[in-house]
Amino acid sequence: MITKIILAKNATASISSIIFGSNKNLDAYNFNEKELKYILSEKENDKKITVINHFDKQYYIINNSEEQDFENIQKTRVLGSNIMSEINKNKNTEIDFIDFSENETIASAFIEGLALSNYQFSKYFSKEDERRHTLETINVVSKNINLKETENLNSLIEGVYLARDLSNEPYSALNSVQLSKIFIKKGKEADLNVEILNKKQIETLKMGGLLAVNKGSAIEPTFSIIEWKPENHKNEKPYILVGKGIVFDSGGYSIKPTPNSMDLMKHDMAGAASVFSAMYVIAKQKLPIHVIALIPATDNAVDAKSYVPGDIIKMHNGLNVEVLNTDAEGRLILADALSYAKKYNPQLVIDIATLTGAQVVAIGHQGTAILSNADEQTKNLLKESGNNVFERLVELPLWEEYGELIKSSIADIKNIGGSEAGTITAGKFLEKFTDYPWAHLDIAGPSIYKKQENYVTEGASGVGVRLFADFFKKISF
Repeated sequence: MITKIILAKNATASISSIIFGSNKNLDAYNFNEKELKYILSEKENDKKITVINHFDKQYYIINNSEEQDFENIQKTRVLGSNIMSEINKNKNTEIDFIDFSENETIASAFIEGLALSNYQFSKYFSKEDERRHTLETINVVSKNINLKETENLNSLIEGVYLARDLSNEPYSALNSVQLSKIFIKKGKEADLNVEILNKKQIETLKMGGLLAVNKGSAIEPTFSIIEWKPENHKNEKPYILVGKGIVFDSGGYSIKPTPNSMDLMKHDMAGAASVFSAMYVIAKQKLPIHVIALIPATDNAVDAKSYVPGDIIKMHNGLNVEVLNTDAEGRLILADALSYAKKYNPQLVIDIATLTGAQVVAIGHQGTAILSNADEQTKNLLKESGNNVFERLVELPLWEEYGELIKSSIADIKNIGGSEAGTITAGKFLEKFTDYPWAHLDIAGPSIYKKQENYVTEGASGVGVRLFADFFKKISF
């Protein structure tokens, strides 16, 4: 169930309300003297949320700063998420958000945190209705937020929910072919152009990385091309997003341990989920920009036909790769997509992937690693978007010396670089398949949460969707 945000003219007397912003208007809410005194004392004690229970309805009075730096905006999102459990505990199905703040950015951030924290992946509970959150609708009464902003908020929330749903689905319900069918279905909803290449077409394109990883699978690989090209697009060259679509990763013959590794590998297509969902948001918001998404998809299974350590595979761009670890498969399928992207003469290519455990060790789930050969202005715009949505980017270097670590003695390159600088050597590997401005985002840490943290719910986070939406919105206008 997607939380809906609706612009309303007036508050509804019979339902619970969030009073956001100035406390100057509290007299309009029939609070008695004792309640008013309590509300003011809570504010003096810097209490951020005060709840007044009128039995048939509740009032949630929010006391927060309206500073517009990205850290305070994040605190405001968190405030929104902090009252969600109280709202659902009180069985509110609908709530008014009454905005007395002075700016749209702060108010929207609160609504965003509220709606994102209401996400659930509950479809596999036998008694789903009993577990489902009650809140369905947020009615926005505001002088700052207009209809367009509520529509954009809805599409953003829908996009993050979609990315979380895709990543949370088990492999038994979402293999590479099933994923491509969802792209077609959801793409129609947003007027996206979706083309799915099958195995024969992939073989014709000589995508050796994707085909090698798929060798052990009972399901054919897919290569999805999703395009948004409105008539009023402002860029001459397209922007391209590439998402890793490993729908399940056993590690292949370099098999993963379990628990806390293989049992989380339904999430190894989080990059694909975020790329498609970002395209969905961009199209829903009708941004005037030409963007193409490329998503190679397969599982990485163990079978007599599987590729094995020691194999040499020929990639789409003609490079020969020595495979020393079949669990370093994501970079192989991404590399084919990156070299395929050259045909579009792109303005910028951004790939996003749950690529390395080294990223988790270095940064954890608090941030995303970025490695890029793009100019400083482009990188700064990406970092700014990361700050805006609090999906912060940490830049790692692509120094020449790291390229020495992936040199092979019997092929052009090898697919792992050893025990040092694993996130960087993976980036250096991908760089070999680019000759255009490019950025690589490693989301191995922030893509999966083992427990809910504010508005990021347990399981898939949907990281990347909001970052891309902010970035493309910023460069579109």
